[in-house]
Amino acid sequence: MSGMTRPRPRVAAAAVTAAAAALVLTACSSSGSSAGGDGQIGFVTAKGKGGNISTAAVGHRQDAPDIGGKTLEGDPVRLSDYRGKVVVLNVWGSWCGPCRSEADDLQRVWEKYRDQGVQFLGINTRDTEINNAVRFEQEKGVTFPSIYDPAGAELLKFPKGSLNPQSIPTTLVVDRDGRLAARAVGGQTDDALESMLQPIVAEQQK
Repeated sequence: MSGMTRPRPRVAAAAVTAAAAALVLTACSSSGSSAGGDGQIGFVTAKGKGGNISTAAVGHRQDAPDIGGKTLEGDPVRLSDYRGKVVVLNVWGSWCGPCRSEADDLQRVWEKYRDQGVQFLGINTRDTEINNAVRFEQEKGVTFPSIYDPAGAELLKFPKGSLNPQSIPTTLVVDRDGRLAARAVGGQTDDALESMLQPIVAEQQK
């Protein structure tokens, strides 16, 4: 009987890998579609020059998972560390062309809003060599921290049917109460980033 239980960890690991790989199948796409059933849970989706941007009204937001891990520099970090701030989560990989294109825009918006109660946090995924991710940040002058998540395990914690990551890159905005407020699919410009960030920054903390 004990021999029957041994494959289970392998099966679980394979399931995580397969699910993460499914996300990567749409990687580096600037035309990813929003999750099915958006209208049923209060999403509003608009297509602009920055790609698809979906937002959720305050009463329709779901809690963001408390993702965490080690940063590219080896420091522990969790999303809940920033409760009370608006958090911009950016899913990226050094191998992804649109990620490289939007990095300057993300850094500019981070520098503009960091003193307004906003925190940027990257989620680096599918980079099997951490040095590639570190080199990317150095080349692009990115100064906000990123969780190193090569297998995509943290991405799988986002509930289905929510404003969850849809492709790589995806940018999410989490409100001050830790709820998923907005999602932008594909590479973004600074104007597009600000258009979805500003209304959430302007909200009063409850």
